[in-house]
Amino acid sequence: MESSNTNGHIEATIAKKGKWVVPISEMAEHTLNPIRRIVDHLKIEPNPSYDFISVSIGDPTIFGNLEPPKEVINAILESISSGKHNGYVPAVGTVAAREAVAKFRTTPEAPLTEKDVVLTSGCSGAIEMAMQVLANPGDNVLIPNPGFSLYKTIAGSQRFEERHYKLLPEREWEADLDHMESLIDERTRFIVVNNPSNPCGSVYSKEHLQDILKVAEKHQLPIVADEIYAYSVFKGETFYPIASLTKTVPVLSVGAISKRFLVPGWRVGWILIHDRNDAFQDVRQGLNDLATRIVGSSTIIQGALPAILSQTPASFFEETMRFIEGNAEICFLNLSMVPGLKPVKPRGAMYMMVGIEEDLIKYVKNDLDFTQQLISTKSVFCLPGSCFGYPNYFRIVLTAPEEMIKKACDRIGQFCREILSKHAENGIH
Repeated sequence: MESSNTNGHIEATIAKKGKWVVPISEMAEHTLNPIRRIVDHLKIEPNPSYDFISVSIGDPTIFGNLEPPKEVINAILESISSGKHNGYVPAVGTVAAREAVAKFRTTPEAPLTEKDVVLTSGCSGAIEMAMQVLANPGDNVLIPNPGFSLYKTIAGSQRFEERHYKLLPEREWEADLDHMESLIDERTRFIVVNNPSNPCGSVYSKEHLQDILKVAEKHQLPIVADEIYAYSVFKGETFYPIASLTKTVPVLSVGAISKRFLVPGWRVGWILIHDRNDAFQDVRQGLNDLATRIVGSSTIIQGALPAILSQTPASFFEETMRFIEGNAEICFLNLSMVPGLKPVKPRGAMYMMVGIEEDLIKYVKNDLDFTQQLISTKSVFCLPGSCFGYPNYFRIVLTAPEEMIKKACDRIGQFCREILSKHAENGIH
């Protein structure tokens, strides 16, 4: 009888209040991924006369032409078959795995031990933890523009104020240091530095990194160094870990095995704590506490990390970067000859940004319209620069097979020339 009355009360309450709607949290409401928000609203209807070519997503595995080496696969098989890595481990990762990461990324100028490593769920998890441990809602954080969309996603969900410092295409995407410094005030908590860069493919010189560090030191701000593409540079270029260039500025460097080892789905990343003068004493504990929220990353991968990081031959990395550099050369040379386009030559990572100049952009609404028309007429999909906060550019991913890259460039060139030719014939200026 009591149960019946209770049910009747619930039904009456629902009827009185109307449709039952469960509200979402403020965090969920303020979580926005620019790439997904923009791409999901594109009316993608490829031209059936062409095979579809997507050079949009930063996953080097999707074409099947780039695979991890046998040493990496064998390490995973050994980890699984051993039966030793099926249970829970410390939230920050096993000692053996953290020792392997520390050895892999240590330098004489910025030495690391296992105590300076926190394992995470991919580099995205590392970025999120690094940002969360340093700032509170209402604080402002400095992120590059153009920049990886996840910075904006995390900042928005945590209610951080995003302040975007300019990267300069005419200087191969170096940071505008004057603009960076103008954004800093008493509520600024850290500076994100992404080198090598997604989406730009830039690689910073030692001197430019030192100049960034001078700004950080002057204002006593830590650096969150997104170094997921560490050492993924083209021939003649040098990657400098930013922490190796300072003895004073505290740095949280994030990375993962995903892109360099061609296994982005394996979801093991890390935070490297470069602690200057015990500045990160509380931050260390904070990271340990934040790590308990996911109770550690994949134990199978952790079990394989020592072998993955120590046994993968250098020739594997060299061959991968040689292939990507070859595609970069193809794209740069071909698109440099296309009227209305201005590619910025990359020096590492696996991306290239291409500017849409005024004499072309005036015939389309914006970079979103440009990429949408490119899909509908030529069946080539590039990400619009707006996904990275940088309108009137588009990004090309350089990991597709060479023939596919050549074909994509040819079609992009045809598309641009057809637009300009059409408007020239119609006498439109």
